[in-house]
Amino acid sequence: MFLHPAYNLSKFDEMPAKCPVCGQHYEPEVGFYWGAMYISYGLSVGVVVMVGLLLYFLAHDPPVWVYVAAVSITMLALTPLLFRYARTLMLYLFGGIRYNPTAAQLPAPNPKY
Repeated sequence: MFLHPAYNLSKFDEMPAKCPVCGQHYEPEVGFYWGAMYISYGLSVGVVVMVGLLLYFLAHDPPVWVYVAAVSITMLALTPLLFRYARTLMLYLFGGIRYNPTAAQLPAPNPKY
């Protein structure tokens, strides 16, 4: 779905216009991925809660600066992955697109439409 690796920080968000296998357009309508921000927010909240709970139980409630540093570093490291998962989930849940593992064996799509 994406043109470059997740940790190529200058290009991690670039997507092709359509699927090279089946020809499905990746943006069903203009502004479609704005909703992915809410999915990304939910995923980020989950990561923050998990990091906080792990620090609380494994590090025995360290000082606040440890929480802030750990959450900041974790979120910076996971931002490209969360971005991609949010877009993929948005397309799967609300774009009406389903993964077909046998699509590569199907005949090529008709380029007339």
